[in-house]
Amino acid sequence: MSSGAVTAARATGPADVEIVERAREGDHEAFRVLVERYQSRAYRLALRVLRDEEQARDAVQDAFLKAYGSLDRFQGRSGFYTWLYRIVMNQCLDRKRRDKSDRELEWDDVTAARAARTPAAGSFEGEGAGPAPDVAAERGELRQVLEKAIAELPDDARRTIELREIDGLSYREIAEALGVPKGTVMSRLHYARRRLQESLRSAGIDPLAEGAGETA
Repeated sequence: MSSGAVTAARATGPADVEIVERAREGDHEAFRVLVERYQSRAYRLALRVLRDEEQARDAVQDAFLKAYGSLDRFQGRSGFYTWLYRIVMNQCLDRKRRDKSDRELEWDDVTAARAARTPAAGSFEGEGAGPAPDVAAERGELRQVLEKAIAELPDDARRTIELREIDGLSYREIAEALGVPKGTVMSRLHYARRRLQESLRSAGIDPLAEGAGETA
């Protein structure tokens, strides 16, 4: 989801800060609103990191419990999801430290293509229409090349491009989530996209030129 879509979704109900304030005052139903609003995104994040559905569910549950117990520490300078992201990520990393298995990240075809700013042939077919065999083969090749390239990215660059292209966070939100300057976020994204494009070219896939007008 793009950052604009996320903003629009938030506008359909009370602002996060207002809900957090009510939850601090003991309104359990208010915190339930936050859970319902963000549990899907938190679960997708945990699943990408842990690659295990049960562990992802447990990590998200623990993260929300920790968030509820730490509401007094949420000062509203960043978005609630940005703050929650850190808690979910820490829960996932703790679990990964306990479980040393190295699971590879997989992105769906459209998201992976978007992250590298490359064309995904047939990614906008009409509903119910399956891709042609040659398109499916192209997708499979693109996916394999990108998965390998993504897995080889340094952790900082990989995590940054996930936040931008999958979670739809703005540069400012990413900077807050990772605790780095906005300029660092931009340089990591530039580095990650250049590496992904180089990998595609090495595999004989011609990526589109990187978009020049992206906004934070």
